Amino acid sequence: MKDLNYQLKQLCKRNRDGSYSTQANRARMLNQIANQLHEMGYRRMTTRSLKPKHVDALVKRWLSEGMAAGTVKNRMNCLRWWAAKVDRRNVVARSNEFYGIPDRQFVSNDSKAVFVDEDTLKNIKDDHVRMSLELQRTFGLRREEAIKFMPGYADQGNRVRLKASWTKGGKDRVVPVLTPEQRAVLDRAHRLVGAGSLIPPHKNYIQQLRTYERHTTQAGLSKLHGLRHAYAQSRYQQLTGWACPAAGGPVSSGLNAKQRQSDYQARLTISRELGHVREQISAVYLGR
Repeated sequence: MKDLNYQLKQLCKRNRDGSYSTQANRARMLNQIANQLHEMGYRRMTTRSLKPKHVDALVKRWLSEGMAAGTVKNRMNCLRWWAAKVDRRNVVARSNEFYGIPDRQFVSNDSKAVFVDEDTLKNIKDDHVRMSLELQRTFGLRREEAIKFMPGYADQGNRVRLKASWTKGGKDRVVPVLTPEQRAVLDRAHRLVGAGSLIPPHKNYIQQLRTYERHTTQAGLSKLHGLRHAYAQSRYQQLTGWACPAAGGPVSSGLNAKQRQSDYQARLTISRELGHVREQISAVYLGR
């Protein structure tokens, strides 16, 4: 292991900011950044060697590769975290505009929904991973929420309650149980783990996350955040009676006054079920 990779790994171990998922993603991105710096000829670096020229070179590379604005901004957050932990905050400009990084494109009428059918689920050999995927599909859960899921705690009969320690941003929430399919999934989760969680007793979250990643990759699955998009789009049709723009339905400008009110209420409901506060974020999943 190269010196910089090792030192960044140790920096992450000493500074456990954020959820387990956030920590894992940060460590992975910083390892990639260290590899890229090495590839670009910056050798023998340490964590305190970070300079503006390194940041400029990285951003130039990422933008030239056509990387999505959101991905670039996530990597910039990692660079700022690194700089702050070694007391070199001024190395990275506070504004992304300084580097010419474009704004995120939040609103798109192109669907990002992902569907996993029963035959594909059968290809998942790990029972706990397969159950996590079923929960993502039927309740719109994030990956971390579905891995940490404890049916004995969460199942409230007509709703699912998610612990704050499972969720992004530490916000507890509830998701309604509305269909026989959702009830059947919860019943299977009870039979699988009883009073436990979907993390087997001999593993911690990071270990089960790696198991999840390995089994889903082997089954040819990717971009599984799209299961939340599929849930949101299905819920929108249930609540309004028509498809959302991302699923081929009418855009907002084509709705009459009564339909616009239904549209707004549906978006607000779906945003809350997905763990967001603002109605506007629903456009990421539903289009506008």
